[in-house]
Amino acid sequence: MTTVFKEGPQRKTLIVVGNGMVGHRFCERLLEYDVQREYRVVVFGEEPRPAYDRVHLTSYLGGTSLAELTLADASWYREQGIELKTGVRVTKVDPEARSVVTSAGETLSYAELVLATGSRPFVPPLEGIQKRGVFVYRTIEDLDEIADFARGARRAAVLGGGLLGLEAAKAVHDLGLETHVVEFAPRLMPRQLDGRGGALLRSRVEALGVRVMPSMNATRLLGGDAVEGIEFVDGETLDVDMLVVSAGIVPRDELARDAGIAVGPRGGIEVDDQLRTSHAHIYAIGEVALHGGNVYGLVGPGYSMADVVAKNLTGYDERFAGADLSTKLKLLGVEVASFGEAFADTLTGRSIVLEDLVQGVYKKLVLSEDGKRLIGGMLVGDAARYMEYLGFARGDAPLPDSSEELLIGARPGAGSGPVTLSDSAQVCSCNNVTKRQLVCAIRERDAKDAAALKSCTKAGTGCGGCLPLVTDILNAELAAMGQAVRPRLCEHFAFSRQELFEIIKVYKFQHFDDVIASHGTGLGCEICKPAVASIFASLWNIPILEHESLQDTNDRFLANMQRGGLYSVVPRIPGGEITPEKLIVIGQVAQRYGLYTKITGGQRIDLFGARLEQLPDIWEELVRAGFESGHAYGKAVRTVKSCVGTTWCRFGVQDAVGFAIRLEHRYKGIRAPHKLKSAVSGCIRECAEAQSKDFAVIATEKGWNLYVCGNGGAKPRHADLLAADLDDDTVIRYIDRFLMYYIGTADRLTRTSVWLDKLDGGIDYLRDVIVNDRLQIADELERQMQRLVDTYRCEWAEVVGNPERRARFRHFVDDAAAADSSIEWMTERGQRRPRDWVRQAGGTNGVEKPVNGNDEAADSARIVRLPVLKTEWVRVASVREVPADGGVTIRYGKAQIALFHFASKGEWYASQNMCPHKKDMVLARGILGDQNGTPKVACPLHKKTFSLEDGACLSGEEYRITTFPVKVLGDAVYLELPSADVVERTLEPCEPRWQEACDASAALRSA
Repeated sequence: MTTVFKEGPQRKTLIVVGNGMVGHRFCERLLEYDVQREYRVVVFGEEPRPAYDRVHLTSYLGGTSLAELTLADASWYREQGIELKTGVRVTKVDPEARSVVTSAGETLSYAELVLATGSRPFVPPLEGIQKRGVFVYRTIEDLDEIADFARGARRAAVLGGGLLGLEAAKAVHDLGLETHVVEFAPRLMPRQLDGRGGALLRSRVEALGVRVMPSMNATRLLGGDAVEGIEFVDGETLDVDMLVVSAGIVPRDELARDAGIAVGPRGGIEVDDQLRTSHAHIYAIGEVALHGGNVYGLVGPGYSMADVVAKNLTGYDERFAGADLSTKLKLLGVEVASFGEAFADTLTGRSIVLEDLVQGVYKKLVLSEDGKRLIGGMLVGDAARYMEYLGFARGDAPLPDSSEELLIGARPGAGSGPVTLSDSAQVCSCNNVTKRQLVCAIRERDAKDAAALKSCTKAGTGCGGCLPLVTDILNAELAAMGQAVRPRLCEHFAFSRQELFEIIKVYKFQHFDDVIASHGTGLGCEICKPAVASIFASLWNIPILEHESLQDTNDRFLANMQRGGLYSVVPRIPGGEITPEKLIVIGQVAQRYGLYTKITGGQRIDLFGARLEQLPDIWEELVRAGFESGHAYGKAVRTVKSCVGTTWCRFGVQDAVGFAIRLEHRYKGIRAPHKLKSAVSGCIRECAEAQSKDFAVIATEKGWNLYVCGNGGAKPRHADLLAADLDDDTVIRYIDRFLMYYIGTADRLTRTSVWLDKLDGGIDYLRDVIVNDRLQIADELERQMQRLVDTYRCEWAEVVGNPERRARFRHFVDDAAAADSSIEWMTERGQRRPRDWVRQAGGTNGVEKPVNGNDEAADSARIVRLPVLKTEWVRVASVREVPADGGVTIRYGKAQIALFHFASKGEWYASQNMCPHKKDMVLARGILGDQNGTPKVACPLHKKTFSLEDGACLSGEEYRITTFPVKVLGDAVYLELPSADVVERTLEPCEPRWQEACDASAALRSA
């Protein structure tokens, strides 16, 4: 039975056929312009879900959820009054009756019709193309089928080496398959790159283990029911058991063709400058539209078309002037961009070329015949200035006087960057936003931060490639308006540490979740989490283990991480004074646990080589002997060094040892933006080297001189005299004030010396605040310090006496006593220490290079891959064994796997436990967070961050980690794993050519 829907008497029906990215953008634009709600909008989408981001479709196989890719869910359409019909296809258009018929048997009349049907993959008519194992790369369903089939496949080919083909190659490669890219043209991306650019891209791609086969013409597929290989016109064959076809697109113009609407000889619905078809009330936009003889296969021109039609349907007279095919993207980890008339140098004869085969960078900028305008170009390996170049190509700003500045940057003092762009220069091509529009939004619409600017202009909400330039323009305009550009702690907090300190103080926050919910965004990271935890400790003296998931590994486990994932233990020895009995205890502990011992520069004894599970036992013995934590692991007051003063020295004029002990006991454990060191010298001979410390006391005949803000290290600085000839109590009052003022006003990780150098007025201003109480805050600063002193507790003792906390100190969650067997030892000068990290060939100046298959000197045979084999769900832990927003180590055979729980979002991830940089088993001890919404872990060794979705290094280096799927059933946590021996072989820590990490499968979110 056919149901007929008729128009309502008040509103005209507008039907949109197609709910892809362009169809969705049209709906957004129509809502913006149709303020009177003249239209009743009905949208048909043949896929079973609302529009999603097809530009970043590859990330779906890397763990990005469908919800994250979705542009707007069904509730958004309902709220906007749009009738969205998913899973329904329009089967017929009747231009004369102005109606459509759907696959559900419905007929619906329209006043206006917009065809946004997009395109379908071009599949060449090869013999055997229908075989099992052949896929296209277009929809979520396509990717699901590819991922399922890949589990039983070993070798795959991608037919097509253009933009879409390389995207598909990345997806297949990330699934762990041996990957081949077959391209008919003599180079990759032939529409965007010339011969040299294509050759460089090929070398970068092949360095990742993907074989490129240019100039290959496939004729038929081999095999029975399933594909087993490809035969080429020259007779050569390639054995594969999977083929992904990504060789171009074909406009979905069949509705128009059947309805008698004009289409081009090669496909595409013909449209005029208003994007109207040959029938007055029917429009076409996106990849199905043929304008000026061109079908645009990029989302940017489609968005522009959507805007034009939305305006024309609401009373404007807008024209589509065409669009170029400029694009910037990252293919298999390599930045590639092409803009303007990239091949016009064959006509003008004017181009500037930079080819760096060492760094893997190729840049070509094409100039006009007179050399005064930039008209196009291409970039491989480094596309950081793409938006700037695109602005020159589309605008009328003059080029630098010296043309090489376009490639290597402006000379010192020369203008560059966003200021040099003309107002008409297009900054965001996805949304057609010019510099003028951005400047107007900043100056007239009060868009004073990136979020507000994106909201006002839509710049940066498409592919995101323009965001760096958008931010540069924002900062430049704010500065031009006389407004200071506000520092940010990190991407999660639009505040400096000083501002965050005051926020937490005023609101009395004591939990990170409260701080980020009220004044931040996202999940936090390795920058803001320790900073907030430090502020909690400085304000409220909350024990740091009450916020263990916020702490770096040193604070989380109350010891300094050293090589091999081992720790060093430094007991507090106040003033450097120690009894023989205590010396004997330290020696016995070192002997019992096989620890390497060394006297530190701060008059302490450092015990190296403690395993994680040994720490509580070591502390228990030390605490029983009267030792406390030395806080050598924290951004805290470390040592107060002393000479012997009047106790023994014939020149001493004050009791340096006694006063040093008093100071150290007062300030022990005080948390600060940076570590703090102190010293007391008993006379002006300065044997304690006090003036190289953050606060220092030097004896005089009349009392003590107090110095502040010195430091040793890479940039030594003598401390400045704050006050002279002070008695003991006055020294302590001034130090109280000084430390609390520094703690409350310094930026994160800022030494007192740097803080003073940046302080307006320098030491004179600081003296006015501390000694003369210029700000009338001295009493409050002293009260704050006394509160910290009164609430001090030894952190080691807190663990030793708390079974629950003590249980956290274990390498393997399933075996408290088990040790990390991957550590290799050597003996040196009679003591045991870990073997040296292996220096890889090609390293310079003693710096280790990554050896994970990504080195361009490596060939694909050196890459170790996790085979796609039969897997099963293995129970590895209980939920309660994994700390909230933290990680634990799982032992799987001889391999080690890190399991992470993002409790704030109810998400679970798993990865290898081995840091790919230094091969130590430590990733489970890293801080969790997110970067632009991507969940990540920061390796505790050198702070390199890795995506827990696809394993990529987010620190900008070529390391990767392997990730594993996770699910939770009740209290049990399961991982999807191959057999233990497969994982052991693949993640073997001693393998000298360790893997270019391939995902066993993307980390799955548990329901």
